[in-house]
Amino acid sequence: MAQEKDIVLIYFEDKPLVFARIEQILTDIKPDWYHVKLLLLQIPLQSVTWILRNAYINGDEFTMDGKRLRLELIESPDDTDEFDGTGEKEETQNHKQPEKGKVISFQSLRKK
Repeated sequence: MAQEKDIVLIYFEDKPLVFARIEQILTDIKPDWYHVKLLLLQIPLQSVTWILRNAYINGDEFTMDGKRLRLELIESPDDTDEFDGTGEKEETQNHKQPEKGKVISFQSLRKK
């Protein structure tokens, strides 16, 4: 089930339309209905609140003004790199760490 802070992809008439973050899910006065506040991740940012059933939050198709919509939960891609617990990646046999590059100061690039 999609929860607060999850990212969903909103489909409009079977076409992906926009990504959104679920900001808040509050119960409605009607059983099994919820007020779902979405932050649409587009320019400009927009916040909307839809009243949806639990099944619709979980990906079932629904309609608004006769138009078909559905939410699809977006899962973060697997990160196969291993970390050693200190925030640094462990070097594995198949993955060698790249050599460190030269740091360029933005201060030195400023026009005088």
